[in-house]
Amino acid sequence: MILTQEQLPPPPISRLWLIGALLLVLLPHLWRFPLWLSAGCMALILWRLLHELRGWPLPGRELRWLLTLIGVGSVLITFHSIIGRDAGVALLSVMLCLKIIEIHSLRDAMIALFIGYFLVISGFLFDQSLFMGAYLFAVVMILTSAITALNHQGAQAGHHRLYLRTGGSLLLQAVPLMVIMFVLFPRLSAPLWHMPDNQETAVTGLSDSISLGSITQLAESDEVAFRVSFDEGIPAADQLYWRGPVLWYTDGSNWQRGSSNPNRLSVDYQQLGDPIRYTVTLEPHANHWLFALDLPASLPHRDVPGGVVLTNDYQLLGRRQINERIRYTITSSLNYRLHTLPEWLRQQALQLPAKANPQTRNLAAQWRTETTNDRELLQRALHYLVEQPFYYTRNPLPLGENPVDDFLFTTRQGFCEHFATAFVTLMRAADIPARVVTGYQGGELNELGEYLVIRQRNAHAWAEVWLEDDGWVRIDPTAAIPSNRVNASLDLNRFNTTEARASRGTDLSGFTRTLLKLRHSWDAINNGWNQWVLGFDRDRQSQLLERLGLESFSWKRLIILMIALLFSSLGLIALFLLLRLPKKSDPVLRLYQRFCQKLGRAGLIRHPDEGPRVFATRVKATRPELTEQVEAISALYEILRYGNSSDTEQQRELKRRVAEFRP
Repeated sequence: MILTQEQLPPPPISRLWLIGALLLVLLPHLWRFPLWLSAGCMALILWRLLHELRGWPLPGRELRWLLTLIGVGSVLITFHSIIGRDAGVALLSVMLCLKIIEIHSLRDAMIALFIGYFLVISGFLFDQSLFMGAYLFAVVMILTSAITALNHQGAQAGHHRLYLRTGGSLLLQAVPLMVIMFVLFPRLSAPLWHMPDNQETAVTGLSDSISLGSITQLAESDEVAFRVSFDEGIPAADQLYWRGPVLWYTDGSNWQRGSSNPNRLSVDYQQLGDPIRYTVTLEPHANHWLFALDLPASLPHRDVPGGVVLTNDYQLLGRRQINERIRYTITSSLNYRLHTLPEWLRQQALQLPAKANPQTRNLAAQWRTETTNDRELLQRALHYLVEQPFYYTRNPLPLGENPVDDFLFTTRQGFCEHFATAFVTLMRAADIPARVVTGYQGGELNELGEYLVIRQRNAHAWAEVWLEDDGWVRIDPTAAIPSNRVNASLDLNRFNTTEARASRGTDLSGFTRTLLKLRHSWDAINNGWNQWVLGFDRDRQSQLLERLGLESFSWKRLIILMIALLFSSLGLIALFLLLRLPKKSDPVLRLYQRFCQKLGRAGLIRHPDEGPRVFATRVKATRPELTEQVEAISALYEILRYGNSSDTEQQRELKRRVAEFRP
């Protein structure tokens, strides 16, 4: 039986290259699968490795069919489908592992490699970070090097550097083409395709309700919630209140959002200062809310997929869940005055359960009789928090059936949610409209990128009260607690100015400052990746084209320019490769190589370790009818190539015989 090159088994060392490359492809996916599914995939890869290293027999056809049924059934049992992002990638991973244990020829190996390339692309469906991008780029280089090893019949252990160098060279040649297409390919307002959202994925972040202790759980999280860059300077920290869900209704223990009808929004306000403009890069959190400072003066409809709405309590909501990183530019008013409070909204802001927290009600009633106006009563409540031994702690004592009473009169220990809900309860009990606002406060200044990083540990809750002639006024009762009664060292600088936080690094040790700089450097690099690679949308492309002087180009002209640059780059690469070719080549060797190519197309492939005589002997044994022609051509080649003869007549004879040779 005559085997073509595609049917020949790859050399042992190249098969190991293949297995190693595919294992690197699968690793990011295996940790996402259930343990038993990942263990099954790893067992199949280990089986193939033991076959290569120890000679273990591979499974027969019947066993492979059984393993295939088990693999598909496992995916169905785990994901209840074979369609969708998670199920589809799991099925493809299982199929690749099954393919690994049946690789016998170069054709099988190349099919497995192509599946590997596809799985590399699917890795970005789960993680688009810079680290994952660098890892997958390295995996692509290993896959490309594996192709080189598979197509080298003389592959040996000492050729590893050669394969890596070749794979890296091929990728470097592709980089200019990649950059040209990335920069010039017209950006669309919507993605070309969209994967179904994974509704079962849990995301750490704020909630639209408060059960005392919920924000405390976020206090230890260093996960980034969003990043913000300002057009003109960063406001002071006491203005950095990033508005999230606003809570109106309470049963005495828990707080929930009220109705958020944007059609009933009051816009009767007076601007008291210049608005500020800033850009938010929001991480996915599987909810609808966006974050902004105080009162949004403009809505980022264009930047948010599906658009946004502004609720009656001035919260920004996306019409779709935020399941991917988005970037939006917005303008906010930090100093303003509202003039009217609709009666229906006033009633929401005074709601309290009838019988909950009686001590708190009595205290508010007492203050109402002892004060002459709402402002005086508000100050009385703040002084109460300072005068009484209230402590700020992340590990407060548990509360009972009337949690506000227990907090104000018994434990006097709590986190921001305790202070905010207790203060709002006091205000409402004194007939002052009030509401609880949740969101984030402050942020960590990254001096390298000149932007703020807001993390989950910046989650915060504060109060807003309605005062006549001023409208809604933000009151943060947590900030009233003296610093000597703050039992969480990480929160001591929460309410300092931005300038103080920025200069705080001068008080740190040299080692700590170095770690802080490294952290900021890495975050700045990640932010650049998010802004200029993942966030390279139409606006970013327009900005870049404007810098390049191409702002007047239509999308048709951009495509023409892109194609022209692609062909120019390909031409330069081809010219570079041509210049690297040997200046002179042996005409006798070229004639013999043409002879071998004709035999290769007939299924008689010359092995790299075969000399002319050994190859001729094998050809004559396989095709006796070619004996005379093969002997004549091989003899002429040996004389001209290895002998002292350079007879032009013999060269012409060799040329004639090779041209007439028809295997």
